Amino acid sequence: MRTTVVSTKGARQWQGIPGIERAANGRLWVTFYSGGPKEPHPDNEVLVTTSGDDGATWSEPEVVASPPGATRAYDPALWHDPAGRLWLIYNQANLETREFTVWAMVAEDSGAARPRWSAPRRLEVGAPFAVHLNKPTALTTGEWLLPLTWGRYAPETPFPRGHELQGVVISTDQGATWRLRGEVEAPPWALENMVVERRDGSLWMLIRTGSGALWQSVSEDRGESWAAGSPTGIVNPGSRFLIRRLHSGRLLLINTPDPERRRRLCAYLSENDGASWSGGLELDGREKVSYPDAAQAPNGTIYAVHDCDRYGPGEIVLKVFTEDEVLAAGEAGGQRAD
Repeated sequence: MRTTVVSTKGARQWQGIPGIERAANGRLWVTFYSGGPKEPHPDNEVLVTTSGDDGATWSEPEVVASPPGATRAYDPALWHDPAGRLWLIYNQANLETREFTVWAMVAEDSGAARPRWSAPRRLEVGAPFAVHLNKPTALTTGEWLLPLTWGRYAPETPFPRGHELQGVVISTDQGATWRLRGEVEAPPWALENMVVERRDGSLWMLIRTGSGALWQSVSEDRGESWAAGSPTGIVNPGSRFLIRRLHSGRLLLINTPDPERRRRLCAYLSENDGASWSGGLELDGREKVSYPDAAQAPNGTIYAVHDCDRYGPGEIVLKVFTEDEVLAAGEAGGQRAD
């Protein structure tokens, strides 16, 4: 496993919440957000940095979304759609006007050091409160599903705790329009859900909660409706996790296997669509590590990012590893997923 520090906060007061993607020519992109003294704050803004040498060195982070006035930009995600376009999806929020919206910029040339981003565009998701963080899922049947936490009203605070719902917005026209589906309930601080398509065609949603474990829901109709939420056996302290399908067909889970504290990040693999997990490769054994995201190269190499100590050094950390390393950790007695 190879480790590189992508960025530290330097003169910024804090930074964190990263996302990663890899262009077809190998160029890596990482996004995160910072701005102001903390999060949430009206001065929050989204930055990107890039590497043209497989993650060895990185450009100076550049601000790409910084709305005016009391509106903040936060929780960015990077995603290559099936056509190869790079999407930067992020949220905007303004407590004065009680607006909570999802926005996107798209680049056709993500292999370039300075791609041409489209103008920011609001995604109409059909909810008065909406917050997004994780990558969309492109189904084998062609639909795109963007995971969403939403509310029936716009709160006076940054988050409608106790009234949040988990769902997806579905696009059948390559992201031009979206329709909201799903109102899954889970314990408070439910947010940052992710969706994978299982081999039988059903969709599996995992949900961060404040209960000490991830919750789940299943859709049997390509996201149009979702079963009631239920707990999984996957321990989590109420922090972002990552689940995604790898080229091998396995599922990759990166998670914090502690019910209370954001310490240690570990990687696991599943051969059976999440029924059981193997591996337990420790990616980072420190305290205050959180918010993993990952991309995969055609040769199977996994590129994962996370943050560490947002208000201290504010590290954005890159880990490069293989499925074999994850499996070997399990054979050596690595950390269990449940």
